[in-house]
Amino acid sequence: MGPFQIIIFIVWALSALALIALVLMHSGKGTGVSDMIASSLYNASAATGVMEKNLDKLTIIVSVVFAVCVVLCMFFFPQGIVGI
Repeated sequence: MGPFQIIIFIVWALSALALIALVLMHSGKGTGVSDMIASSLYNASAATGVMEKNLDKLTIIVSVVFAVCVVLCMFFFPQGIVGI
């Protein structure tokens, strides 16, 4: 496995962890269990619209990086890493 493949795997793993964290940072918008838990932690009106928009943009950017890493792994490892 070459250095480019190792870099792809590292970026893929970091983007996966960042994507999980970013999705969990989004505020719940419904009236379900997530809203009951979140309402006790902070006030719904305390979050600004600018902060939510920036979080949305960052989530989209990280998800695109994750998807690009998946596509690159499909090209560099068409048979998987079992045969290595």
